[in-house]
Amino acid sequence: MSSRQWVLWSVQYADAPGNPWFSWQYLRDNSDTVLSALVEHVTLTTQAVALAAAVGLPLAVLAYWFRPLTGPILALSGVLYTIPSLALLAFVAPLVGTTRPASVLIALVLYALLLIVRNALAGLNQLPAEVLDAARGMGYGRVARLFRVDLPLAVPAILTGLRLATVSTVALVTVGSLIGYGGLGDLILGGFRNNFYKAEILTGTVLCVALGLLLDLLLAGAGRLLTPWTRGARG
Repeated sequence: MSSRQWVLWSVQYADAPGNPWFSWQYLRDNSDTVLSALVEHVTLTTQAVALAAAVGLPLAVLAYWFRPLTGPILALSGVLYTIPSLALLAFVAPLVGTTRPASVLIALVLYALLLIVRNALAGLNQLPAEVLDAARGMGYGRVARLFRVDLPLAVPAILTGLRLATVSTVALVTVGSLIGYGGLGDLILGGFRNNFYKAEILTGTVLCVALGLLLDLLLAGAGRLLTPWTRGARG
């Protein structure tokens, strides 16, 4: 059977009454597989964003303190972000192993860097000059001012970067399904490979979208708790 004939046959199978988009039977029979894929997706996402923040925030601080480094840091992270996801995975996988989740994790961290660095740096650069002058007048050194004044005031911008990086990472994790570590993407790709099994495809897709929305709402709520002064300003 040629590839074209297989696609036509698969589409006909997909339209058959026995292949619905939603099936409780599929969820009952495959609950362990779905839960495992969801846990893997959440784990990869949180690990990637946490590592990207651990690397990206110090880079943003370096660019904030030493202005000549701003261009190279943003350029490097920008170049990494422009590499297509499949190409980046192909570059990374041979270095750490094509059948290990570390290859997916490294690619996700590199993609999240730009969003975190750019937003954190923007928040630090937009601090009010009078506040910085007051901090200097109170005798704060560079490090003390960073932790007591600069970073707290830049929290809204930092959280914006984290939210963007998180939602983007939730989507990009699915690419890892090509090497067997894609979380919910394994369900989506498996459904396409399994004669367009609609219930499997829709389950992975809906859970992926719901996960992105949930994590974004959680970070937005955390931002409101960490920046009570912004609520007062809006009021």
